[in-house]
Amino acid sequence: MANTKSAEKANRQSTKHRARNSHANSTLRTSVRKFRDTLEGADAAAVTTGLKAAVREIAKAASKGIIHKSQAARRISRLSKAAHAKSVAK
Repeated sequence: MANTKSAEKANRQSTKHRARNSHANSTLRTSVRKFRDTLEGADAAAVTTGLKAAVREIAKAASKGIIHKSQAARRISRLSKAAHAKSVAK
């Protein structure tokens, strides 16, 4: 339990930040999951659209500090590599 006004404010802020971060993280995971599902399909246009959406969410999360910029670059690289492998395989 917070004993000072500043500690109470810190608790309020951390609650808001936690809610914002968890929503952003959930949105990020959902977009990546949708992209991976489109990789299973055969439509190249859907893969490109899904990749674009996933990259956008990853970049947004990195810019807001939800994930580290190196982690964002790594994730984008891996998703792009998977999309490219799928397009070359056909």
